Amino acid sequence: MPTRIPYSSLPIPPEWGDQDPTTPVHGYFPDAPSEWMARHDRFNEEAEARRDEIKVVFLGDSITEGWAGAGQEIWNKRYAMLGSANFGIGGDRTQQILWRIAHGNLDHLTPKLVVLKIGVNNLWMGDAPAIRVPEGRALCVAAIQEKCPNAKILLLGVLPAGQFPQDPLRARVQRINDASPTLDNGKTVRYLDIGANFLQPDGSISAEIMPDFCHLSPAGYKIWADSMQPLFDEMIN
Repeated sequence: MPTRIPYSSLPIPPEWGDQDPTTPVHGYFPDAPSEWMARHDRFNEEAEARRDEIKVVFLGDSITEGWAGAGQEIWNKRYAMLGSANFGIGGDRTQQILWRIAHGNLDHLTPKLVVLKIGVNNLWMGDAPAIRVPEGRALCVAAIQEKCPNAKILLLGVLPAGQFPQDPLRARVQRINDASPTLDNGKTVRYLDIGANFLQPDGSISAEIMPDFCHLSPAGYKIWADSMQPLFDEMIN
């Protein structure tokens, strides 16, 4: 059984805007102080219990976590039978992914593929923290490679956020995604930007796809799955 880290032994992390996307730090839900660590511990326990079964890991934030909600039907049809694990935690940034990898989420595992989707939550505090998000994403890729050297990594672009093209979030997302293709080595690490598939012809986002213009509806998860499927199949096979 993985060693649990007593939450009481950890300091309250800095405010989101004061965190560096490249410096590992555990998460924290102010309204439920122990819940983030409880989720992290559950992933460690799942990794230990399913160590020989897990062949695909989805690692990320609430949009990844949503495969267990709005995306559950598609997950059951496409990914469950492959030995997939959903390691998404709402609110996570690159720095939380780095902390989770360093503290057990991928220990014991030998997956064929890790699907990493992270970065949008780094954007809520404005332009300054966003500058280092590409570096944070690169460090997440490197951390996965260190823990799971035989796994392939499918790095997804940050999905568009904000209803209209002129929303400042769109430019921040674009800067991150523009920096991501350099991580694609054509073999063990592949980068895929599926964001355009969520947009209407005028560049807006439909509430039928993203009800809050960030998180996905069941229709949104189908777009994700359909957009990713060809490269996903290529990499896992």
